[in-house]
Amino acid sequence: MASLNAIAQKLVESGKGILAADESEGTIAKRFALIGLPVTLESRRDYREMLFRSTEAMTNYISGVILTEETLEQSAADGTHFRDILAEAGCIPGIKVDRGTMPMPGSKDEKITEGLDGLRQRLGHYARLGAGFAKWRGVIAITGYAPTRNGIRSNAHVLARYAALCQEAGIVPVVEPEVLADGEPGDHDIARCEEVTGETLEAVFSELRLAGVDLSGMLLKPNMVLAGTRAKDRPSVEEVARRTVATLRAHVPAAVPGIAFLSGGQSDEEATAHLSAMNQSANLPWKLTYSYGRALQTAALVTWGGDPANVAKAQEAFTHRARMNSLASLGQWRPELDLAA
Repeated sequence: MASLNAIAQKLVESGKGILAADESEGTIAKRFALIGLPVTLESRRDYREMLFRSTEAMTNYISGVILTEETLEQSAADGTHFRDILAEAGCIPGIKVDRGTMPMPGSKDEKITEGLDGLRQRLGHYARLGAGFAKWRGVIAITGYAPTRNGIRSNAHVLARYAALCQEAGIVPVVEPEVLADGEPGDHDIARCEEVTGETLEAVFSELRLAGVDLSGMLLKPNMVLAGTRAKDRPSVEEVARRTVATLRAHVPAAVPGIAFLSGGQSDEEATAHLSAMNQSANLPWKLTYSYGRALQTAALVTWGGDPANVAKAQEAFTHRARMNSLASLGQWRPELDLAA
């Protein structure tokens, strides 16, 4: 069996990133509403099959895919297991293992992620199915009341317990502490996001060390340092990149093999531009890449529209977006490359 570090290193292989295809039924319902498609077992299957069978994208630009429990055990229309389709493309199957967020008791505007009960047994099952990595998301809101120290520390503690259980099962934990840009009120400036992101990362790595987590056998999936989506002042691409890299240098140990960003609060092109600008920084101790869901999928989803006749064109749209982010992970993306599509 490959070591945790070997799996983590493969997930952040140069020019590749992670496809987040772990949307809950509620989230995928919102996405399907864009194209007027009802959410059924078959429509979810057909959509994900369209993505996973985009051979060029999956083989050249995607290292791993975060799946739901349903998708990890699901088969394509022809009966081929999705995990076998991913293996043929050289992609590592991963699994979302948290059970979602709930309001934190005794707090205002803060949430805690649930799902630790029974996680050891579930991870053993996922490992037997071939999952090489897992993901757990904790959310940190910025409001007039939040975050509190207790809110940050509680989410950090849960992330650490999850990560330790993953490594016990031989699964690489992807640790996702997300400081929200698009929550309410979402009008904070970039300096406030930088402050909260730094405090969150400091708490997360303190808890990971206390839990005995091997930092060389995990990945971090953080937010970028952004202004809130309703902020009046919009920082430049260069400022986002500079502040994000500075925050990571201050709080993320060099032992971590890679950082795969989420795309929350950004347009598709913004997520690509910010990642490329960060990868133009000198002497980074970790790989910086993508773990995008919406920012990789939206163009393909809209092109597909639920019509089998549009599958090839949708796969072309997905491949283009994956290629652009591959270039960004190498610091080589330029706006004119997107305009040429």
